[in-house]
Amino acid sequence: MPLLYWLEAHRTPWLDAIMSTVTHLGAETAFIVIAIAVFWCGNKRHGYYLLTVGFLGTLCNQFLKLCFRIPRPWVLDENFTIVESARADATGYSFPSGHTQSAVGTLGGVARFTHRIWLRVVCIMLAVLVAVSRMYLGVHTPKDVLVSAVIAVILIVVLYPIVERAVHVRAAMGRLLMVMLGLSVLYLLFASLWPFGSNMDADNLFHGIKSGWKMVGCTAGMALVWWLDEKLFHFETEAVWYAQAVKVVVGLALLLAVKSGLKPPLVALLGEGPGGAVRYFLLVFVAGVVWPLTFRFFARWGRRR
Repeated sequence: MPLLYWLEAHRTPWLDAIMSTVTHLGAETAFIVIAIAVFWCGNKRHGYYLLTVGFLGTLCNQFLKLCFRIPRPWVLDENFTIVESARADATGYSFPSGHTQSAVGTLGGVARFTHRIWLRVVCIMLAVLVAVSRMYLGVHTPKDVLVSAVIAVILIVVLYPIVERAVHVRAAMGRLLMVMLGLSVLYLLFASLWPFGSNMDADNLFHGIKSGWKMVGCTAGMALVWWLDEKLFHFETEAVWYAQAVKVVVGLALLLAVKSGLKPPLVALLGEGPGGAVRYFLLVFVAGVVWPLTFRFFARWGRRR
């Protein structure tokens, strides 16, 4: 808490605005945009790398939250205040930091595979700023941030050679995705069946179970997308820059429409958990199979006759 009180004492309106903006780089939306853009427009292997780092990091994060159940800083110390604009996104248990996990995993992953020194420096600086912003805003302690950053770095280092190996051993990626699916199922069983006791907050447990269903849907979708692309589609990612921009903007709008449009009927039909699994499975399927069917059209833009 001493560091948090020091940061609290040095808050200013303009720093509040900067940190409130920077912290969104650790949100789920930023992870999806960066990973999908790399997957659609850059290198598919690197896209899979970012997605595996992000999904496994989320599993670790959710598992630790349910195991330790540490409240937020302002709950631990009633005299401590936070930047109010950050309160809406600061739900669930505090340890470890999900935003830091996502930012370090995503930006650190880009820094790992890129050969551009300037981009590596920018990614690392932004990841550090996100971690600092979580403490500055008062929604996480240094321990929350440090542990999540360490987990993300471990995943970055361990998964990179495994994904790179898939260039020569195609089955390596398939095995990795099946391991991820198995871990997602195990986490869901843990969150659903473990006797946590009376000190478990019901809302946080519900959120943890719901996240487990989503992860099962996502990882099952990724495994199917990889198999279909290997066996049938082999979609290409190259296109002229303005075609890439249109591809990403329109594709992300399509994914947002699918994500929002499917939620009410699937929740009504299957419930929050299974409905979320099916929705995220279909979301990944659209991102990895349906929308890439248009990529040959985008690849023709700008070609000389």
